[in-house]
Amino acid sequence: MAKNTKAKQKSIVNSSSLLFLKNYLNNASPTGFESSGQKLWLNYIKPYIDNHFVDPYGTAVGVINPDEKFKVVIEAHADEISWFVNYITGDGLIYLKRNGGVDHQIAPGKRVIIHGKKGPVKAVFGWPAIHTRMGGGEKETQPKVDNLFLDCGARSKKEVDALGVHIGSVATYEEGFDELAYDYYIGRAMDNRIGGFMIAEVARLLKENKKKVPFGLYIVNAVQEEIGLRGAEMIARRIKPDVAIITDVTHDTTTPMINKMIEGDIACGKGPSLAFGPAVHNKLLDVVQKVAEDKKIPVQLRTVSRSTGTDTESFAYANDGCPSVLISIPLRYMHTTVEMLHKEDIENTIRLMYETLLTLTPKTKLSYF
Repeated sequence: MAKNTKAKQKSIVNSSSLLFLKNYLNNASPTGFESSGQKLWLNYIKPYIDNHFVDPYGTAVGVINPDEKFKVVIEAHADEISWFVNYITGDGLIYLKRNGGVDHQIAPGKRVIIHGKKGPVKAVFGWPAIHTRMGGGEKETQPKVDNLFLDCGARSKKEVDALGVHIGSVATYEEGFDELAYDYYIGRAMDNRIGGFMIAEVARLLKENKKKVPFGLYIVNAVQEEIGLRGAEMIARRIKPDVAIITDVTHDTTTPMINKMIEGDIACGKGPSLAFGPAVHNKLLDVVQKVAEDKKIPVQLRTVSRSTGTDTESFAYANDGCPSVLISIPLRYMHTTVEMLHKEDIENTIRLMYETLLTLTPKTKLSYF
Protein backbone atom coordinates (compact mmCIF):
# COMPACT_ATOMS: atom_id res chain seq x y z
CA MET A 1 0.00 0.00 0.00
CA ALA A 2 1.38 3.39 -0.99
CA LYS A 3 2.11 5.80 1.82
CA ASN A 4 0.40 9.15 2.02
CA THR A 5 3.18 11.62 1.28
CA LYS A 6 1.11 14.78 1.54
CA ALA A 7 2.93 17.24 3.79
CA LYS A 8 0.94 18.82 6.58
CA GLN A 9 0.45 22.55 6.12
CA LYS A 10 2.70 24.53 8.44
CA SER A 11 0.68 26.31 11.11
CA ILE A 12 0.38 30.07 10.74
CA VAL A 13 -0.74 30.76 14.31
CA ASN A 14 2.28 30.45 16.59
CA SER A 15 2.44 30.35 20.39
CA SER A 16 2.85 34.13 20.72
CA SER A 17 -0.09 34.92 18.47
CA LEU A 18 -2.25 32.32 20.22
CA LEU A 19 -1.45 33.98 23.56
CA PHE A 20 -2.54 37.30 22.08
CA LEU A 21 -5.79 35.72 20.87
CA LYS A 22 -6.54 34.39 24.36
CA ASN A 23 -5.88 37.75 26.01
CA TYR A 24 -7.81 39.60 23.32
CA LEU A 25 -10.87 37.37 23.69
CA ASN A 26 -10.79 37.45 27.48
CA ASN A 27 -10.77 41.25 27.50
CA ALA A 28 -14.20 42.89 27.41
CA SER A 29 -14.87 45.30 24.53
CA PRO A 30 -18.61 46.00 24.50
CA THR A 31 -20.20 48.08 21.76
CA GLY A 32 -19.44 51.75 22.38
CA PHE A 33 -16.74 50.91 24.95
CA GLU A 34 -14.12 49.13 22.82
CA SER A 35 -11.03 51.14 23.82
CA SER A 36 -9.33 48.59 26.08
CA GLY A 37 -9.51 45.91 23.41
CA GLN A 38 -8.37 48.33 20.74
CA LYS A 39 -5.28 49.15 22.78
CA LEU A 40 -4.42 45.45 23.03
CA TRP A 41 -4.93 45.04 19.30
CA LEU A 42 -2.82 48.06 18.34
CA ASN A 43 0.01 47.04 20.65
CA TYR A 44 0.07 43.64 18.95
CA ILE A 45 0.19 44.90 15.36
CA LYS A 46 2.50 47.91 15.84
CA PRO A 47 5.67 45.92 14.98
CA TYR A 48 4.14 44.92 11.65
CA ILE A 49 2.88 48.29 10.33
CA ASP A 50 4.31 51.64 9.31
CA ASN A 51 1.92 53.81 11.29
CA HIS A 52 -1.55 53.86 12.78
CA PHE A 53 -4.42 56.10 13.74
CA VAL A 54 -7.64 55.95 15.74
CA ASP A 55 -10.81 57.79 14.73
CA PRO A 56 -13.00 59.79 17.15
CA TYR A 57 -15.19 56.80 18.07
CA GLY A 58 -12.33 54.35 18.51
CA THR A 59 -11.92 52.47 15.23
CA ALA A 60 -8.25 51.50 15.09
CA VAL A 61 -6.29 51.39 11.83
CA GLY A 62 -2.81 50.08 11.12
CA VAL A 63 -1.27 51.28 7.86
CA ILE A 64 1.37 49.76 5.59
CA ASN A 65 2.68 51.98 2.74
CA PRO A 66 0.76 55.08 3.86
CA ASP A 67 2.05 57.20 0.92
CA GLU A 68 0.53 55.00 -1.78
CA LYS A 69 -2.54 56.48 -3.49
CA PHE A 70 -4.28 53.15 -4.20
CA LYS A 71 -5.79 51.90 -0.94
CA VAL A 72 -6.84 48.38 0.09
CA VAL A 73 -8.67 47.67 3.35
CA ILE A 74 -8.83 44.43 5.27
CA GLU A 75 -11.42 44.82 8.01
CA ALA A 76 -13.05 43.22 11.04
CA HIS A 77 -15.13 44.61 13.89
CA ALA A 78 -13.95 44.92 17.46
CA ASP A 79 -17.13 45.16 19.52
CA GLU A 80 -19.09 42.50 21.39
CA ILE A 81 -22.72 42.31 22.43
CA SER A 82 -23.47 43.26 26.03
CA TRP A 83 -26.04 44.78 28.41
CA PHE A 84 -26.69 48.30 29.70
CA VAL A 85 -27.70 48.97 33.32
CA ASN A 86 -31.10 50.61 32.91
CA TYR A 87 -32.80 50.61 36.33
CA ILE A 88 -31.70 49.91 39.92
CA THR A 89 -34.40 48.93 42.42
CA GLY A 90 -34.57 50.09 46.00
CA ASP A 91 -33.45 46.66 47.17
CA GLY A 92 -30.37 46.65 44.94
CA LEU A 93 -31.43 44.58 41.94
CA ILE A 94 -30.31 45.75 38.52
CA TYR A 95 -32.48 45.68 35.38
CA LEU A 96 -31.05 45.97 31.90
CA LYS A 97 -31.36 46.94 28.26
CA ARG A 98 -29.64 45.20 25.36
CA ASN A 99 -26.48 46.65 23.83
CA GLY A 100 -26.52 44.85 20.50
CA GLY A 101 -28.21 41.53 19.75
CA VAL A 102 -27.55 39.80 23.05
CA ASP A 103 -29.70 36.68 23.59
CA HIS A 104 -31.87 36.97 26.70
CA GLN A 105 -32.65 33.23 26.70
CA ILE A 106 -29.08 32.24 27.64
CA ALA A 107 -28.81 34.78 30.47
CA PRO A 108 -30.34 33.04 33.56
CA GLY A 109 -27.61 31.74 35.86
CA LYS A 110 -24.77 33.45 33.98
CA ARG A 111 -21.98 35.35 35.69
CA VAL A 112 -21.20 38.85 34.43
CA ILE A 113 -18.84 41.73 35.00
CA ILE A 114 -20.39 45.17 35.39
CA HIS A 115 -17.98 47.85 34.23
CA GLY A 116 -18.57 50.66 36.70
CA LYS A 117 -16.86 53.93 37.59
CA LYS A 118 -14.77 52.27 40.31
CA GLY A 119 -13.76 49.24 38.27
CA PRO A 120 -15.25 45.81 37.55
CA VAL A 121 -18.11 44.53 39.73
CA LYS A 122 -19.05 40.84 39.71
CA ALA A 123 -22.73 39.94 39.43
CA VAL A 124 -25.03 37.13 38.34
CA PHE A 125 -28.25 36.87 36.39
CA GLY A 126 -30.49 35.71 39.21
CA TRP A 127 -33.28 33.28 38.34
CA PRO A 128 -35.77 31.48 40.60
CA ALA A 129 -35.48 27.71 41.10
CA ILE A 130 -37.41 25.53 38.67
CA HIS A 131 -39.79 24.17 41.31
CA THR A 132 -40.87 27.72 42.16
CA ARG A 133 -41.70 28.39 38.49
CA MET A 134 -43.78 25.26 37.88
CA GLY A 135 -46.38 25.44 40.67
CA GLY A 136 -50.12 25.81 40.28
CA GLY A 137 -50.21 24.22 36.84
CA GLU A 138 -49.29 27.51 35.18
CA LYS A 139 -47.02 27.71 32.16
CA GLU A 140 -43.37 27.94 33.17
CA THR A 141 -41.98 31.48 33.24
CA GLN A 142 -39.61 32.21 30.36
CA PRO A 143 -36.71 34.68 30.48
CA LYS A 144 -37.43 38.07 28.90
CA VAL A 145 -35.55 41.34 29.02
CA ASP A 146 -38.11 42.80 31.42
CA ASN A 147 -37.89 39.96 33.97
CA LEU A 148 -34.13 39.45 33.92
CA PHE A 149 -32.06 41.14 36.61
CA LEU A 150 -28.53 41.22 37.97
CA ASP A 151 -27.68 40.55 41.61
CA CYS A 152 -24.29 41.91 42.67
CA GLY A 153 -24.74 41.19 46.37
CA ALA A 154 -26.05 44.65 47.20
CA ARG A 155 -29.31 44.84 49.10
CA SER A 156 -30.08 48.50 48.52
CA LYS A 157 -29.64 51.04 45.77
CA LYS A 158 -27.20 52.90 48.02
CA GLU A 159 -24.99 49.80 48.19
CA VAL A 160 -25.09 49.48 44.39
CA ASP A 161 -24.10 53.13 44.04
CA ALA A 162 -21.22 52.60 46.46
CA LEU A 163 -19.75 49.99 44.10
CA GLY A 164 -19.61 52.53 41.28
CA VAL A 165 -22.42 50.90 39.28
CA HIS A 166 -24.61 53.51 37.59
CA ILE A 167 -27.26 53.85 34.93
CA GLY A 168 -25.39 53.30 31.68
CA SER A 169 -22.77 50.92 33.10
CA VAL A 170 -22.15 48.04 30.72
CA ALA A 171 -22.25 44.36 31.72
CA THR A 172 -20.43 41.62 29.82
CA TYR A 173 -20.46 37.88 30.31
CA GLU A 174 -17.54 36.43 32.23
CA GLU A 175 -16.75 33.39 30.06
CA GLY A 176 -13.49 33.58 28.11
CA PHE A 177 -11.31 31.51 25.81
CA ASP A 178 -11.07 27.75 26.10
CA GLU A 179 -10.19 24.75 23.95
CA LEU A 180 -12.20 21.64 23.16
CA ALA A 181 -11.27 18.34 21.55
CA TYR A 182 -10.51 18.10 17.83
CA ASP A 183 -9.06 21.59 17.45
CA TYR A 184 -12.10 23.62 18.43
CA TYR A 185 -11.83 26.93 20.28
CA ILE A 186 -14.69 28.45 22.29
CA GLY A 187 -15.40 31.73 24.01
CA ARG A 188 -17.67 34.75 24.07
CA ALA A 189 -16.97 37.44 21.48
CA MET A 190 -15.47 35.20 18.81
CA ASP A 191 -17.90 37.41 16.86
CA ASN A 192 -15.86 39.21 15.78
CA ARG A 193 -12.72 39.33 17.87
CA ILE A 194 -11.52 36.41 15.74
CA GLY A 195 -11.67 38.70 12.71
CA GLY A 196 -9.51 41.31 14.41
CA PHE A 197 -7.05 38.57 15.26
CA MET A 198 -6.95 37.25 11.69
CA ILE A 199 -6.32 40.62 10.03
CA ALA A 200 -3.55 41.27 12.56
CA GLU A 201 -2.01 37.92 11.61
CA VAL A 202 -2.08 38.94 7.95
CA ALA A 203 -0.05 42.04 8.85
CA ARG A 204 2.36 39.88 10.82
CA LEU A 205 2.86 37.45 7.93
CA LEU A 206 3.55 40.24 5.46
CA LYS A 207 6.22 41.65 7.75
CA GLU A 208 7.84 38.37 8.76
CA ASN A 209 7.86 37.03 5.20
CA LYS A 210 9.21 40.36 3.92
CA LYS A 211 6.43 40.73 1.38
CA LYS A 212 5.81 44.10 -0.25
CA VAL A 213 2.41 45.11 -1.57
CA PRO A 214 2.05 47.77 -4.30
CA PHE A 215 -0.65 49.74 -2.52
CA GLY A 216 -1.48 51.29 0.81
CA LEU A 217 -2.83 48.57 3.09
CA TYR A 218 -5.22 49.66 5.85
CA ILE A 219 -5.82 47.05 8.57
CA VAL A 220 -9.09 48.23 10.09
CA ASN A 221 -10.61 47.10 13.39
CA ALA A 222 -13.95 48.90 13.44
CA VAL A 223 -16.22 49.71 16.37
CA GLN A 224 -20.01 49.55 16.76
CA GLU A 225 -20.84 46.89 14.17
CA GLU A 226 -23.31 45.14 16.44
CA ILE A 227 -25.70 48.10 16.50
CA GLY A 228 -25.76 48.93 12.78
CA LEU A 229 -22.27 48.90 11.17
CA ARG A 230 -21.61 52.39 12.51
CA GLY A 231 -17.84 52.30 12.90
CA ALA A 232 -17.35 50.96 9.38
CA GLU A 233 -19.54 53.73 7.96
CA MET A 234 -17.34 56.38 9.55
CA ILE A 235 -13.98 54.89 8.66
CA ALA A 236 -14.93 54.05 5.07
CA ARG A 237 -15.70 57.71 4.45
CA ARG A 238 -12.39 58.70 6.03
CA ILE A 239 -10.08 56.23 4.25
CA LYS A 240 -11.91 56.18 0.89
CA PRO A 241 -10.49 52.78 -0.10
CA ASP A 242 -10.33 51.40 -3.64
CA VAL A 243 -10.84 47.78 -2.49
CA ALA A 244 -12.16 46.29 0.74
CA ILE A 245 -11.90 42.75 2.10
CA ILE A 246 -14.22 42.24 5.06
CA THR A 247 -13.99 39.31 7.46
CA ASP A 248 -16.66 38.29 9.95
CA VAL A 249 -18.33 35.14 11.25
CA THR A 250 -21.16 33.15 9.68
CA HIS A 251 -23.39 30.33 10.92
CA ASP A 252 -22.26 26.72 10.92
CA THR A 253 -25.54 25.38 9.56
CA THR A 254 -24.88 21.81 10.72
CA THR A 255 -25.86 23.11 14.15
CA PRO A 256 -29.24 21.76 15.31
CA MET A 257 -32.30 23.98 14.73
CA ILE A 258 -30.71 25.88 11.81
CA ASN A 259 -32.48 25.43 8.47
CA LYS A 260 -30.07 24.75 5.61
CA MET A 261 -32.74 25.61 3.07
CA ILE A 262 -32.62 29.15 4.45
CA GLU A 263 -29.06 29.56 5.74
CA GLY A 264 -27.19 27.34 3.24
CA ASP A 265 -24.77 24.48 3.85
CA ILE A 266 -21.73 25.68 5.85
CA ALA A 267 -19.71 23.70 8.39
CA CYS A 268 -16.80 24.34 10.73
CA GLY A 269 -13.55 22.77 9.59
CA LYS A 270 -14.28 23.01 5.87
CA GLY A 271 -12.75 26.39 5.19
CA PRO A 272 -13.80 30.03 5.03
CA SER A 273 -17.14 30.93 3.48
CA LEU A 274 -17.46 33.26 0.48
CA ALA A 275 -20.75 35.09 0.03
CA PHE A 276 -22.66 36.02 -3.11
CA GLY A 277 -24.89 39.07 -2.69
CA PRO A 278 -25.58 42.57 -4.03
CA ALA A 279 -22.84 44.28 -2.01
CA VAL A 280 -20.24 41.64 -2.90
CA HIS A 281 -18.33 42.70 -5.99
CA ASN A 282 -18.38 39.85 -8.50
CA LYS A 283 -15.01 40.60 -10.11
CA LEU A 284 -13.28 40.84 -6.72
CA LEU A 285 -15.00 37.64 -5.62
CA ASP A 286 -13.64 35.97 -8.77
CA VAL A 287 -10.13 37.04 -7.74
CA VAL A 288 -10.57 35.54 -4.27
CA GLN A 289 -11.99 32.28 -5.67
CA LYS A 290 -9.09 32.00 -8.13
CA VAL A 291 -6.61 32.51 -5.27
CA ALA A 292 -8.35 29.80 -3.23
CA GLU A 293 -8.20 27.42 -6.20
CA ASP A 294 -4.56 28.15 -7.03
CA LYS A 295 -3.38 27.92 -3.40
CA LYS A 296 -5.59 24.91 -2.62
CA ILE A 297 -7.41 26.72 0.18
CA PRO A 298 -10.79 25.08 0.85
CA VAL A 299 -13.75 27.45 0.68
CA GLN A 300 -17.51 27.16 1.07
CA LEU A 301 -20.12 29.19 -0.78
CA ARG A 302 -23.31 30.80 0.43
CA THR A 303 -25.74 33.48 -0.65
CA VAL A 304 -27.26 36.48 1.07
CA SER A 305 -30.38 38.38 0.09
CA ARG A 306 -30.57 42.16 0.44
CA SER A 307 -27.71 42.48 2.92
CA THR A 308 -24.79 40.49 4.30
CA GLY A 309 -25.51 41.86 7.77
CA THR A 310 -21.83 42.76 8.05
CA ASP A 311 -19.58 45.78 7.52
CA THR A 312 -19.37 44.82 3.83
CA GLU A 313 -22.27 47.14 2.98
CA SER A 314 -20.67 50.07 4.75
CA PHE A 315 -17.58 49.83 2.54
CA ALA A 316 -19.30 48.77 -0.69
CA TYR A 317 -21.71 51.70 -0.70
CA ALA A 318 -19.41 54.36 0.76
CA ASN A 319 -18.20 57.36 -1.19
CA ASP A 320 -18.42 56.55 -4.94
CA GLY A 321 -18.64 52.81 -4.35
CA CYS A 322 -15.84 50.44 -3.30
CA PRO A 323 -15.42 46.90 -4.70
CA SER A 324 -15.85 44.77 -1.58
CA VAL A 325 -15.81 41.09 -0.74
CA LEU A 326 -16.81 39.16 2.39
CA ILE A 327 -14.72 36.26 3.72
CA SER A 328 -16.48 34.65 6.67
CA ILE A 329 -15.38 32.04 9.18
CA PRO A 330 -17.95 29.40 10.20
CA LEU A 331 -19.12 29.67 13.80
CA ARG A 332 -21.39 27.61 16.01
CA TYR A 333 -23.65 29.14 18.70
CA MET A 334 -23.37 32.79 17.61
CA HIS A 335 -24.21 35.44 20.23
CA THR A 336 -23.77 33.03 23.11
CA THR A 337 -20.94 32.63 25.62
CA VAL A 338 -19.73 29.43 23.91
CA GLU A 339 -19.19 30.59 20.34
CA MET A 340 -17.21 27.78 18.71
CA LEU A 341 -14.92 27.67 15.70
CA HIS A 342 -12.25 25.43 14.25
CA LYS A 343 -8.50 26.05 14.25
CA GLU A 344 -8.11 25.04 10.59
CA ASP A 345 -10.69 27.60 9.51
CA ILE A 346 -8.70 30.31 11.29
CA GLU A 347 -5.55 29.24 9.47
CA ASN A 348 -7.24 29.03 6.07
CA THR A 349 -9.04 32.36 6.43
CA ILE A 350 -5.74 34.07 7.25
CA ARG A 351 -4.07 32.35 4.28
CA LEU A 352 -6.84 33.36 1.90
CA MET A 353 -6.65 37.04 2.87
CA TYR A 354 -2.85 37.01 2.78
CA GLU A 355 -2.60 35.34 -0.63
CA THR A 356 -5.32 37.59 -2.05
CA LEU A 357 -3.35 40.68 -1.00
CA LEU A 358 -0.26 39.28 -2.73
CA THR A 359 -2.32 38.87 -5.91
CA LEU A 360 -3.97 42.29 -5.98
CA THR A 361 -2.40 45.31 -7.66
CA PRO A 362 -3.73 48.75 -8.62
CA LYS A 363 -4.04 47.32 -12.15
CA THR A 364 -6.23 44.36 -11.16
CA LYS A 365 -9.24 44.60 -13.51
CA LEU A 366 -12.37 45.00 -11.41
CA SER A 367 -14.50 46.91 -13.91
CA TYR A 368 -17.67 45.15 -15.07
CA PHE A 369 -17.26 46.64 -18.58
